[in-house]
Amino acid sequence: MTTRRPPGPKGNLLVGSLRDFGANPPEFLRQLAQTYGGMVHFRLAQYHNHTYLLADSDYVREVLVTQSDKFEKAPLDRQILGKFLSNGLLTSEGAFHARQRRLAQPAFHMKRIRTYAEVMVAYTDHLLADWQDGQKRDVADDMMRLTMHIVSKTLFDADAVTEAEDTAVSVGRAIHDLQAVSNGDYRRGFVLPNWLPTAGNRQRKRAIADYNRTIERIIGERRATAVNGQIADNGDLLSMLMLSQDEDGGYMDDRQLRDEVATLFAAGHETTSNALSWTWYLLSQNPAAEAKLHAELDAVLEGRSPTVDDLPHLPYTLQVIKEAMRLYPPAWILNGRTPLTNVEIGGYAIPQGSMIFIAPYVMHRQPHYFPNPEQFLPERWTPEMEKSLPKYAYMPFGGGPRVCIGNSFAMMEAQLILATMAQRVRLRLVAGTAVQPDTLITMSPAGGLPMIVAAREPRQEWKDTELPELVVV
Repeated sequence: MTTRRPPGPKGNLLVGSLRDFGANPPEFLRQLAQTYGGMVHFRLAQYHNHTYLLADSDYVREVLVTQSDKFEKAPLDRQILGKFLSNGLLTSEGAFHARQRRLAQPAFHMKRIRTYAEVMVAYTDHLLADWQDGQKRDVADDMMRLTMHIVSKTLFDADAVTEAEDTAVSVGRAIHDLQAVSNGDYRRGFVLPNWLPTAGNRQRKRAIADYNRTIERIIGERRATAVNGQIADNGDLLSMLMLSQDEDGGYMDDRQLRDEVATLFAAGHETTSNALSWTWYLLSQNPAAEAKLHAELDAVLEGRSPTVDDLPHLPYTLQVIKEAMRLYPPAWILNGRTPLTNVEIGGYAIPQGSMIFIAPYVMHRQPHYFPNPEQFLPERWTPEMEKSLPKYAYMPFGGGPRVCIGNSFAMMEAQLILATMAQRVRLRLVAGTAVQPDTLITMSPAGGLPMIVAAREPRQEWKDTELPELVVV
């Protein structure tokens, strides 16, 4: 086996590259890839003496697919996420993870998730009913609340908007508090013991208790409606999780249900809300792309609400979302991976116990995969381009056996919400606002996204000559 180490910065004698990494993690990693290539070695003090960035699709494939059985999630990620998600899909490993994924998969079959399209559009209409022309809105907060309400309805079949809002508020508050504490853990580089009476530990315990009460009540109510022990299929994701059986005829117990629901709730709203927030920001900065989007929506929908059957006829809408997620992937960095034994990738030696980073943010801005990577160019997403793109060069939902189980749900939701809203409003960034990404667990606009609402009416006829040239900023 080779002993060759990949290139990388020497860093500070004591802390390595920790200061540079902490100042701007995604840009630091991007600069490493630009300077040193597809695999980089560096040190991050208390995080790890041997840290590796993989920025080549072939190397990523080795970790996520070819040699995936030689890696596990990094201990820090397991400790932080496991505090809340316990043994859900995002944190579990090995045979148990494979079993849980098989049990959860039927809930995300396309035939099933298509039935949620009307819910997604209806809740978007409900949000827009509160918007007024000229009004200032925090669009990031609005997108978060909207997707939280949608996941409440589709997960739990809340009977009305107000009931979904009640569930979303209680669970959303718990998730927000847990993320705040988890962000502190990541900044610190380690998790404090539960017994320490810190403000963060108290906040975490309180949030987990509040969340558990809500979810246990919902699961208990669902079990109470069973007839002769048979759970009714209410058409929601929870029903499917409760009805799914493994190859031995076994069902998830209440603890497993709780862990999977926690995972789906936490991941099921934030990915889409962040993708939409960045989409609105990028459209506001690129009026030509916005005009082209309006032209497509007006021509296809003619002012009516979109349906799932319209989506194949809205290719530019999908291109806009794909390009927004290229520039600002909601999961900007995947959970760290640690090799269980010494491994070799691309002729480089990676010792057991090292920390491996795979960052979609970095992959998506590699110029040999995406020419003019800093520019917002939805038109780049042609069928020919996608066919030629290496599989792991674009991975907003991860990749391999652990690819996000809800990616089809999230993409359908994002397209329907964008198509519904962009017909009726234009959004402009409040003058003087400097938008920067907040990059800890996910990538969201730091401090929110203040925008001004401008009502619009669909135009029935557009000419190519009316569309301005694409403006890139």
